Amino acid sequence: MSEAYTTLAASALDTQTAYRLLCGIVAPRPIAWITSVDENGLVNAAPFSSYNYVAHSPPMLAVNIGSRAGVLKDTARNIERGREFVVNVATVHNMELMHQSSAEFAPDESEAQALGLELLPSTQVKPPRIAIAPVQMECRLEHVLKLGRLNTLYIGEVLAFHLSSEVYDGRHVDSVKMQPVARLGGPFYAALGKVFERPILQTPPRGKAPT
Repeated sequence: MSEAYTTLAASALDTQTAYRLLCGIVAPRPIAWITSVDENGLVNAAPFSSYNYVAHSPPMLAVNIGSRAGVLKDTARNIERGREFVVNVATVHNMELMHQSSAEFAPDESEAQALGLELLPSTQVKPPRIAIAPVQMECRLEHVLKLGRLNTLYIGEVLAFHLSSEVYDGRHVDSVKMQPVARLGGPFYAALGKVFERPILQTPPRGKAPT
C-alpha cells in the first residue's frame, strides 16, 4: 500500500520550522532538570529535553543547550564557568515546578528561590540538588562540542548518584515507581503510559569498578 509523504529539504527550512519538526518527531524526550551556580553562588534551575546518557564506563550524560541571539543561557554559562552541574530527574510529581522553572527569569534571579524549591547540598560539586527529585546526579563537565549555528553539547561525567529508597532497591531503579515525565512537541508532556516487557536479548555490559 502506497502512502503519501510531505518531503521537506532541510536546507530550505528556517530555524523555527526545523526545531518544531524535531521536537515533534524525536519524542518522548527525557528531561534534565539542571541546577547550576553562577560566580556569586546564585542557584539556577532549568529543564532541558535534548538530553540523554552517552557512556556508562564511566557514566556520562549529555545535554544540548541552544543559545538565543548568540547569547548563552544562564545554565550554559554557569556550566562553562564552573564546570559542574546536577541533573535532577523530572517526574509526574515535580512536573509543575519543573515547568515553571522553564520561564525566562532574569540572570540575577534564582528560579530555585522564586519557586521555593528545597535544595540539598551535593557531595562532590558546588551546585545543590533539588530535594523533590527522586534521583539526582552530580556531574563534572568533560567535553564541550559546538553544533551547528546555535547549539552546544555539554558532556559531563557523573560523580555521584543520589537515589531515593522509594525508587531504588539497592540494585535496580524502578522506572515505573519513579514516574519520569517526558517532553513531546509543542506544549505537551507525557508520562510512561503502558509499559511493555520483552526478554533481554543482549548481555548487559560488565566490568570491574575503578580502584
